[in-house]
Amino acid sequence: VQLVESGGNLVQPGGSLRLSCAASGFTFSIYRMSWYRQAPGKERELVADITSAGGSTNYADSVKGRFTISRDNAKRTVYLQMSSLKPEDTAVYYCMCDVGGIHYWGKGTLVTVSS
Repeated sequence: VQLVESGGNLVQPGGSLRLSCAASGFTFSIYRMSWYRQAPGKERELVADITSAGGSTNYADSVKGRFTISRDNAKRTVYLQMSSLKPEDTAVYYCMCDVGGIHYWGKGTLVTVSS
């Protein structure tokens, strides 16, 4: 199982970014996928997740209405569209998949929201 995140960058408050997570090594289309983040000095927290076919999503209260999770099973990729970014969104963002009870993580991509 391999998960590779990309798309992190420095962005001004109020800006937007789209993160991507490319998956390989497992049957991507049958698993729920999740985005987590970890800010400096804080615990890792769930940001959003999406069911295997994309029919149901779940968001942390802190990002509802600003972030959108989606997936393209043909491309084996899950996305996180982030808008109206705030300084408190600054974190390393990780994608995660639970395959057979084992949590697989990517290495993360850094998002910095600052003027």
